[in-house]
Amino acid sequence: MKHKSDEQSKRHAFGGLCKKIPKHEARDYYDELKRQHDREATFSDLSAKEMDQIYTENKYLATEQIFNVLGLNVIVTDDVIVKALQSLPERKRDIILLSYFLKLSDREIRDKLNILFRIKKQVRCDS
Repeated sequence: MKHKSDEQSKRHAFGGLCKKIPKHEARDYYDELKRQHDREATFSDLSAKEMDQIYTENKYLATEQIFNVLGLNVIVTDDVIVKALQSLPERKRDIILLSYFLKLSDREIRDKLNILFRIKKQVRCDS
């Protein structure tokens, strides 16, 4: 008789285990989904500032134009901006490159361009 009761208790224990495993697996799955939900955000939930931090541009096919201003090379990759800069007189182009691309203040630009202008003027007078 003991043999049947031992076998029956093993079957009950195994049956209980077979019920617990899927229940615990489901709980672990839902816990993992909750952790992911807490850590992740959809793109639509991101602010513009956050979106700017996570994107990159493919620049392999971009054409580069190098402008030299006061001995510094400024690389411009936008074709429309390159054409606009090329259409400007040199002095105006230099001001734009110094201001927008090299982030110099108006005073710094004035000082640098006045020195350059004086040197060019002296060279022309000496010639």
